[in-house]
Parts: sequence; C-alpha cells; structure tokens
Amino acid sequence: MASEEFGDDFMVLKPHEGGSYDLFKLLFSRKTDENSFTECPTGTHINEFRRRRLIFVSVVVQKMLLSMTKPMAWIGVLFEMWLNCNLSVLLLNLTKGKLVMPDSTSVTFRSTIGNIDKRVELDKNIQYGDSRYYGALSIMASKISYENEAFIKNTVTNEWKMEFLGSYSFWNDFQEQDSTRAFMFRDKRADSELIMIAFRGTPPFDAEAWSTDIDMSWYEVPNVGRVHGGFMKALGLQKVQGWPKGIEQGENKRQVAYYMLREKLREMLKMNENAKFIVTGHSLGGALAVLFPFVLAYHEESWMLDKLEGVYTFGQPRVGDERFGEYMKQQFSVHTVQYVRSVYSNDMVPRLPYDDSVQLFKHFGSCLYYNSLYEGEIVEEEPNKNYFSLFMVIPKILTALWELIRGFIIPYVKGPDYQEGWFLKMFRVIGLILPGLPAHSPHDYVNSTRLGSSILSVELQNSTNPNPKVD
Repeated sequence: MASEEFGDDFMVLKPHEGGSYDLFKLLFSRKTDENSFTECPTGTHINEFRRRRLIFVSVVVQKMLLSMTKPMAWIGVLFEMWLNCNLSVLLLNLTKGKLVMPDSTSVTFRSTIGNIDKRVELDKNIQYGDSRYYGALSIMASKISYENEAFIKNTVTNEWKMEFLGSYSFWNDFQEQDSTRAFMFRDKRADSELIMIAFRGTPPFDAEAWSTDIDMSWYEVPNVGRVHGGFMKALGLQKVQGWPKGIEQGENKRQVAYYMLREKLREMLKMNENAKFIVTGHSLGGALAVLFPFVLAYHEESWMLDKLEGVYTFGQPRVGDERFGEYMKQQFSVHTVQYVRSVYSNDMVPRLPYDDSVQLFKHFGSCLYYNSLYEGEIVEEEPNKNYFSLFMVIPKILTALWELIRGFIIPYVKGPDYQEGWFLKMFRVIGLILPGLPAHSPHDYVNSTRLGSSILSVELQNSTNPNPKVD
C-alpha cells in the first residue's frame, strides 16, 4: 500500500470491508489494528472512546453513502434534467409524441450548482490590479468547475475573453474510477500572463466524492506531518508507490491529477519565463488546491513553486495536522505564495474534519471570514470551529432565517446582479433544518468577494505575504 512509503504511522479506513461485528469492535475495542475496517501498523491501539466513536461514525456514514452511490447518481441525473428542462418545449414535444431530454454535454446545460447561481460574468467593477481581482476570478473559476466542458469553454472564451486550456477527468487509484475534475485557463490580460488551475468540489449527488470528504484516513509524511488520506487519493496518490517523483502518463495510461497538471503547467511556464499560476477550488476542490503545492514541495519542485502566485480556497475542509500546517506555512513563506482561505458564515465544510484534543486535523494560516452581511475580517480561525455545538444551534437557525429573508431584499439594495432564483430560495429553506448547508454554496462566496472590502484584501495580502514577488 501507499502507506509503506510514508513509514509506520498511518490510519486507512476501508468502509467496503467488514461487517456488523467489526463495527461493534471498532467502537468498543481499543485494538484498532485487528479490525477489518482499518489498516494501520500492528499494535495500534486507540484508548480514547471519543476518537473511536469519530472513526466509527466516519465508517458508518461512508458505508451508507457508498450503498447509495447508484441511487444518488440517478436522482442527480433526473434532478438536473428537470432543472434544465424548458417545460413549454417539453409539453409541446409531448403533444407531438416526442420526448426530447436536455443534452448534459451541451453548452447550455447547467449543473445543480450552476442552477443555484446562474451568474457566469465577471464583476466589471473588479479589474486586474484591484486587490480583489484574484479572489473574484478564483471563486468564479471554482464555481464553473462544476459544469461540463462545453459550458466551461464557452464561459472562459466568450464571457471572460480568456484562453481555455482544457478540462480534465482524473483517475483515483483507490476508487478505481475517474472521479477528480479540474480545468485550466490563461488570463493574458495580466501583465506577465496568469495560468489558473481550478479543481472541482463535491457534486451534490456524488456519493464517492462525499465519502472522500468524510474519510478520516491519514498518512504520516516524513518531515511533514499527517495528511488527510481521502484528499491525497483524489489528487493522485498511488497504490504501493505513494507519491513517486513521476509516473507514466500517455494515451494508454490513466490520467492522474497531480502528475498531468504538473507536466502541462511546466510546459506552459517554460514558454513564458514571466508567467505565474494560481491554484483554486471550492469545498473538496479547495483541499486539492492546497495539496497540489504540497506535493510540489515534497518533490522539491522549487522552480515551479516560485511561479506560484497564490492559492485561493473557498469553503475548504481541513487537510492535515498542525505539523503539516507549519510545513506549508514555511513553504509558502519561502516561495512568497499568497494563501487565502475564505469562509462564509456558518458553512459547515470548513469546520470538518473535527479539530479537538482527540482529532488531528487543523487549519493553518489566516482565515478571511465573512458574516451573513458579507462583512469580512481576518481571523486565525472561523467562529464555532467545529460546527456541532449545542450552544450554536439557535444562532445558526436564526442566521439561516435571515439569509432566507435577505434573498428577497438584496437585489433592491445591491442591484439586480444579486437577484436569487426560486431554486436558491428553496435551498435556503433547507438551511432552516440543516444550517450551514446552503451557506456552503459558491453563491455566497461570489457575493463575499464582490461586496467585501478591497482594503481587507490589501491587509490580508500584507499580513500573509509581506514580500511580494517581483517579475
């Protein structure tokens, strides 16, 4: 297994294996190394019941999700078909005895995320040179990463007037399927040319992707720290080999995210010595955006890291322990990389996996936190960092209620660009039951970057990157 490369400290959860008895043992037996649901070094015992309970919950939820993979996928297909149907055209065709369904690969087809927020245009008030420009461009790229290739290409080329470089599906060696998505484009309006890599986040009806988010597996990387196993697998961790310096990539080989993107990026950066790149993503995509420069550093790709202008994440979950965070802060400091981790209000995903005395996952660097009024502040950690707090239940519900009401008010205050459709309003109603779920949508992150103060962006830039790169 990949764990062999990383040494004798790892914990890999295997929800596909084991039965009811193993679940019972996972919760009540400290001998974790003897359980079918876990792969860890011989002699690994977990004495803290609370930690065993968290691992137990992770395995149970993953098993539930994996059992619902096909039903969720079919529901997602039907739901998106319904969202993309023109009812009048559909009824007209039915009267003619024809049933014509929307083409999910067409330039007009929108994902569930795309139907929540249909905006594709960039904010005309935020031009290149504005301290908010990179953040505003990054969240829009992260938002459209959920769409099909034709939609993305049309948006980048015709709406943004930038160069589309490609949209890709990547192989997950552990899930044994193409489950990781990303696209690349080039902004030549930037003085030195800017290349953007945007990783797709977690699609609402993708059980495998949700399983990756909930997976609490981790590997100890020598001289780095413990890193989330599920996210590393999505980026391209290899069975048996772990993170080799290189692997074979070609027409007859599976395309793997980290290796393919690294090589394409290397080629383009060599074409223009002044070119720079940014990595971005929302949700799971944000985790991959952070791990991409980590593996570059692990492989001592200093030249490429010097070309990295920034990492911009939105609603990003935790990806490693405190030592990993210190390692990444050092790397970003040495290579003067701007790291901006944005969190909106009660978004639940940045507050996962758990961060407490028995769990090891922690955020690093400063957080750009926006409240439900889109007022931002720079903080060390977002409020209510672990989300599941009895003291915060009522405040979170009240905030969700305000967000629902705000949807009716905001277009009159901020303009028609902030009009919320019926689908988003229905999603906000769900937030009254599950506060923090609608808050994870890219919609509020788009609003935050557009309505947030440019002064705040300058302060964050100065606090995290006091010595900016000079071309």
